Amino acid sequence: MASASVDKVQMSGGTNSTTQLRLSSGNGPVSRTVLKTPLRDALPSEIPVIDISGIFSASRDARVNVARQIRDAATNNGFFYIKNHGIPLEIPETACEKLLEFFRQPREIKERAHISQSKYFNGYKPPKSQRINPFESVDVRETFSWTYDPRHDPSVPDPAAIASHIARYLRYEDFYWEATENLPGFKEAIVTYWRSCLAVARALVRSFALSLDLPEDFFAEKFTHPDAALALNYYPPLPRPQEPAEQGEAEVSIGSHTDFQLFTILWQDNNGGLQVLNRQGQWINAKPIPGTFVVNIADYMQRITNDRYVSTVHRAQNYSGKERISMPFFFGFNLNESCGVLDSCVGEGGEKKYDEISCEEWVQRRARAMHREGEFLGK
Repeated sequence: MASASVDKVQMSGGTNSTTQLRLSSGNGPVSRTVLKTPLRDALPSEIPVIDISGIFSASRDARVNVARQIRDAATNNGFFYIKNHGIPLEIPETACEKLLEFFRQPREIKERAHISQSKYFNGYKPPKSQRINPFESVDVRETFSWTYDPRHDPSVPDPAAIASHIARYLRYEDFYWEATENLPGFKEAIVTYWRSCLAVARALVRSFALSLDLPEDFFAEKFTHPDAALALNYYPPLPRPQEPAEQGEAEVSIGSHTDFQLFTILWQDNNGGLQVLNRQGQWINAKPIPGTFVVNIADYMQRITNDRYVSTVHRAQNYSGKERISMPFFFGFNLNESCGVLDSCVGEGGEKKYDEISCEEWVQRRARAMHREGEFLGK
């Protein structure tokens, strides 16, 4: 494990030691300077709660108001909560209940859905099989995951009619549903949750376009069959360390990382554990807020916005003493699509920091980096 260097910085009139946090990126290993200050809860100014009911309004002013708040959050810490999103409370709660039923089964039953049967990392990933950050511990979690399936997308009338240049990038399978048929209602609950997130994500893309001074339908052709996946995580409790540890010394529920594509919509249970690295280099808690989801910007969004929108490092450490469920929904353009830096994100006389890259190539680059830099069996 790489050692972390420590230096001193002056902040708020005092002296705080710092450490270097290493993690994977699409451009190789990178590092962040992290303050070795006690973990604290996020302030509303750091991770705001945004009422997104306006994105469903016929009023353009209401839609622009939401877009303006999204822009403020995306250019700050890249994280925000959403409320009044239109997803009934019972949908994520039912999915969570069904996941607990699945994860509490004997391992030999869960392994009927093992990823070894998948071409795309779909299915069940057992304990000690994932390490999202090669410079930290193996993730202390189990996961059930699956990728976009047009057969469950209400906007796709005939999956068999999908054009070949799109269909060849789709990565859906059936074995994980067949392996969970012993749990009545499991598939229905998970698919219902996925569809609900998909509907909100498609509405949010229009808001993101507005937030970037673009027409609302600017991205419409790029997410007809999106890279929309679920990673349904089960985190057993971790022992709380007596004092802050250097990177690699303490166990993590899921290691420090950024997400791949445009943005993530996360439902988390009430036990907490999500931590965000703010702009000052301090770890802060993104505590559960009933009735909300957490949204965070991902790497591809940061690229196409020329670094205006921030893909922020985050991790999870479950110190609640209880088992924890989180249900992140990852959303991005179709894998056959490509997007360069947006002209609206390049100021007068400025330059585009990134070359155009296809979504498939970007996702594969990120995954290869994790394979190359450490053990990885996951995203």
